Amino acid sequence: MPLPKMQAMRLTEAAAERLKELVAASGKEHAGLRVGVTKGGCAGMEYTMEFVDAPGKFDETVEDRGVRVYIDAKAVLYLLGTEMDYVADKLSAKFVFHNPNQTSACGCGESITLTPAKPEALGAHGP
Repeated sequence: MPLPKMQAMRLTEAAAERLKELVAASGKEHAGLRVGVTKGGCAGMEYTMEFVDAPGKFDETVEDRGVRVYIDAKAVLYLLGTEMDYVADKLSAKFVFHNPNQTSACGCGESITLTPAKPEALGAHGP
């Protein structure tokens, strides 16, 4: 019997609840969040997030805690094993990524350096 496919990203309860609120406020029942990475910032890469009605043709779909998240196909190896959280304090509220593929970050925390997960890291759980 084949092992289940490894999920590319997980959400904390706080992240899932905040995303549910944002989707409900959008008025689009089938909306989901699309997450990716792009070149930019002083450390070399930045996370991207946008609400979409449907995934891109090759996006990875993650359903976790009642929320639908689409992972940009070009970002899957950079996000593999990542946990997305939502943190609020007295001065700010934001989504935070706990990413095992992150090797460094800039001082402000807005850009990061990522190394893609190696295919052997997928082990028996790979696609």
